[in-house]
Amino acid sequence: MELKKELKILGWIIAIFLFAFFMPLDSARFQEAIMATFDLTKWYAQEHVILCLLPAFFIAGVIAVFVSQGAVMKYFGANAKKWLSYTVASVSGTILAVCSCTILPLFSSIHKRGAGLGPAIAFLYSGPAINILAIILTARILGIEMGIARIIGAVVFAVVIGSIMSLIYNKEEKAKREEQMNFPNVPEERPMWQTAFHFFTLVLILVFANWGKPAGDVTSGTWYWLWAHKWHFTSFFSLLLVFSLLYILKLKWQYVLLGVIATAASAFLTSSPLVPMVVGIAALSIITLTDKKNEENREWTISTWDFAKQIMPLLAIGVVIAGFLLGSTHGDTAMAGIIPNNWIASLVGGNSLFSNFFASIVGAFMYFATLTEVPILQGLMAAGMGKGPALALLLAGPSLSLPNMLVIRGVMGTQKTLVYVGLVVIMATVSGLIFGAL
Repeated sequence: MELKKELKILGWIIAIFLFAFFMPLDSARFQEAIMATFDLTKWYAQEHVILCLLPAFFIAGVIAVFVSQGAVMKYFGANAKKWLSYTVASVSGTILAVCSCTILPLFSSIHKRGAGLGPAIAFLYSGPAINILAIILTARILGIEMGIARIIGAVVFAVVIGSIMSLIYNKEEKAKREEQMNFPNVPEERPMWQTAFHFFTLVLILVFANWGKPAGDVTSGTWYWLWAHKWHFTSFFSLLLVFSLLYILKLKWQYVLLGVIATAASAFLTSSPLVPMVVGIAALSIITLTDKKNEENREWTISTWDFAKQIMPLLAIGVVIAGFLLGSTHGDTAMAGIIPNNWIASLVGGNSLFSNFFASIVGAFMYFATLTEVPILQGLMAAGMGKGPALALLLAGPSLSLPNMLVIRGVMGTQKTLVYVGLVVIMATVSGLIFGAL
């Protein structure tokens, strides 16, 4: 065993040495891939971590601490009614509006609380896939046909993939069901409506803080109006969060008031929304960690930190690898990775089995922030991508990414992760073939 470990270390040393020795620094493509890696990493840090991931960690913390295990099992447990658990899980993305990485702390949280594998997987897939904002944008930019196909495919995928995973690992699920049969019916610490109010307030802050600007030169309509007033909505729900902290969590009003003043002052002193978000999160963390009256409040932030420690390093590694291999595409930026973009576009034309399979594979490994898959696909379709492969990429891409896979592996193991990824790729390929033939 010791020899195997030492050989593994030696292998890594040799691999890193050979990479450094033969690094093609004079190659323009290699230089652009390096720059794309840094560009994607910087963009991810600036646009995604503070506004998206940090609130998501706190939401996951709510599930882990304030939502009882009995409540999770009522809707997602191995003994829950299948129609109820899969219905809730498969449409969850319409509320959450998250990407393949932001869903991870929420999935990890319900998985740890005893959710059945099938509903948990349905939740993991549907969270990013059925994002209502992305569905609307898909219908508007890529056509109503593509929008309808995407929403039907996402719901069906969530239920079918979750059901297949549950069947494959039926022995484990049976053992979990037997274990949960004897789980004591522990009464809720507080009324369920209070926990739900606190949870959905945080969810709505996450949704509006990340509400995307309409594509193109649109300057009117509901979508534009919501985007133009996104920070007003975010501020309103932040005030509801203050109410929740005082009335539901019963934190000291003096400390909460100081946190509100610090957050509001930072918002007036800078034009960047990142600063008040950081100040607000820091204030919330300090207030809850120093609360001595209710241990649950302190546990909430500690649980949030545990999710951050588990997920952030793996995401960072995944983003770096994805940037180097597939490049960086966001806003007006389009930088190629070591795999040329024109290769991808040329490989996904028509509606062959290969083109749909290839689109599914590329979508599965490439990182898409919420809503970015639509303009990327718009460019690829303009370059000759078929509508079948386009749907295959839409169904595989937003719910999977290399960073996402690395974290899922840490939560439920290598085998289950490979089965899950394989099912998504196969179903996306088949769906693309069917849609392309219509």
